[in-house]
Amino acid sequence: MSSPGPAVATNGRVHTNGIVQAPAGAAIDTRTPVIQVTDLVKDYSRGANVVHALRAVTLQVHQGEFVTVMGPSGSGKSTFMNLVGCLDRPTSGSFLLDGVDVPSLTRSQLADLRNHKLGFIFQGFNLLPRMDALDNVMLPMVYAGVSGRTRRERGNAALNAVGLEDRAHHRPNELSGGQQQRVAIARALVNAPSLILADEPTGNLDSRTSVEIMAILQRLNHAGATIVLVTHEPDIATYSSRTVAFKDGTLLSDQPNRHIVQASETLAGWPLEEEAA
Repeated sequence: MSSPGPAVATNGRVHTNGIVQAPAGAAIDTRTPVIQVTDLVKDYSRGANVVHALRAVTLQVHQGEFVTVMGPSGSGKSTFMNLVGCLDRPTSGSFLLDGVDVPSLTRSQLADLRNHKLGFIFQGFNLLPRMDALDNVMLPMVYAGVSGRTRRERGNAALNAVGLEDRAHHRPNELSGGQQQRVAIARALVNAPSLILADEPTGNLDSRTSVEIMAILQRLNHAGATIVLVTHEPDIATYSSRTVAFKDGTLLSDQPNRHIVQASETLAGWPLEEEAA
């Protein structure tokens, strides 16, 4: 991997080799939760019926945590992620994102909040097929009004952080599934978000590539990134520091992972393949 890319400060954080870190000497208030939901309710109308997707959920996620969200289909975990991702509004309850009262925001304010405070990683990668890897990574910065030179510097740094500096000008159809997900991770980093939301990021990947993706996410978390990841795979949850489980719209359990599996150690014992994902 090439030498570290440029360090660019934004939103009170620094990009060093594409990894979000606190700037030297900066004091980040770890007492304010990144996510703070209290009695969060989400109901959907289905004709004459009402579906109670979330029932008075109270939960906090603090800076630097790596939290896995689990639950069967219909448990409420996807609804929770949509609300936390500012893609939907709660029926009632309180939701603060990095101290911001989300339900009180207008639609345009929500869009701005998503772009500056959230980084999204999806199961299907969601890359634009006509853009190369670098252009896909730079896209959130276009919406944020970042200058062209800075976009390129930060985009290249983020690709370097996920080991794809030599694939910057490859389009998605020229990349493996694992490489496409790495591009998606790099894209999630470039605006130095307060929170990275990963929705089944290993769902379309084979076992080894899944562990490689988890190794990258763990490395980002160790560098200070706050991550919330949805998965239905119990083995993926072992790489996080905490697991919350939903059932029937309620928070069933919330437990720290006392024996966190290190993905890098898992990979060290894996037979080498000719080409990494």
